[in-house]
Amino acid sequence: MPMTLDEDYENVAVGNQKLTNKEPSRMPNIKVFSGSSHPDLAKLIVGRLGLDLGRATLKKFSNKETNVEIGESVRGEDVYIVQSGCGEINDNLMELLIMINACKIASASRVTAVIPSFPYSRQDKKEKSRAPITAKLLANLISVAGADHVITIDLHASQIQGFFNIPVDNLYAEPAITKWIKDNIPEWESSVMVSPDAGGVKRMTSIADRLDIDFAIIHKERQRANVEDSTVLVGDVKNRTAIMVDDLADTCDTIVKGAEKLLEAGANKIYAILTHGVLAGNAIDKINNSCLEAFVVTNTIPQDKNMKMCPKLQTMDISVMLAEAIRRTHYAESVSYLFNNVPY
Repeated sequence: MPMTLDEDYENVAVGNQKLTNKEPSRMPNIKVFSGSSHPDLAKLIVGRLGLDLGRATLKKFSNKETNVEIGESVRGEDVYIVQSGCGEINDNLMELLIMINACKIASASRVTAVIPSFPYSRQDKKEKSRAPITAKLLANLISVAGADHVITIDLHASQIQGFFNIPVDNLYAEPAITKWIKDNIPEWESSVMVSPDAGGVKRMTSIADRLDIDFAIIHKERQRANVEDSTVLVGDVKNRTAIMVDDLADTCDTIVKGAEKLLEAGANKIYAILTHGVLAGNAIDKINNSCLEAFVVTNTIPQDKNMKMCPKLQTMDISVMLAEAIRRTHYAESVSYLFNNVPY
């Protein structure tokens, strides 16, 4: 059944064009389909574009094989398939590959995989002998399935773009994070940006530069054998608001321990802002019992159930960035504008 824009998004500006759910401006020769992983995000995207969600039947046979039926013609169309790396990840990946192939052999002119949270992104290199580079394998599978283009957000390792032999647009959540900080933290001008580990320093300093504020780093010192590692805070957060940023929260150990370190150092308030909220295991309990003022993630992964169990958990909507990336790709416009701006 076709899905239209919710009333919450009655008036939406996309680029220089104002769209409404009362008089939608139709984009020609474009179809947007949703996989099973995050249909709510897909509905927000098509709503902002003034489109209806493409008709597709997704089901499993009794032996758990995935079955996909595209319910409308895609011949000569510019097709976008929205499927995030969450939930039953392996099943959803197989579903994405089948949907890509189904559209390709149905004579779609171009098929773009929109993968807000790219799965297996942490398996981007060999950590030990005989270990696979699964992110490269996944890139090969998506290409072989028939995808012509990939749109994603905040890859865990940006070099994953080089694993593909097709164009990849890796959008950044930094503009949306910067806007959220300005809108929701009154004392942001005197706050301190913090990276919870050395790996996130580049991302953190980029946001600190945008806001023109100080930054600090939580560094883990490796001790001798049989001696527990210790953490060191490099920077001053005393009597100030600390804002930790990272790309992904899984078990939340790093974030929660980082918050404890900042509290010990005299921080008044502590926020954590992350792009992808995996929140596996007992992560919700850790957040609830932490000293964090708020734990903020984007909606690249569904958070409805988690938000009911965690009052500290908040979400940022990045559907507008994905919608604008799709619009610009469809009309062959530059996507680089989105690297520094939120198209609200």
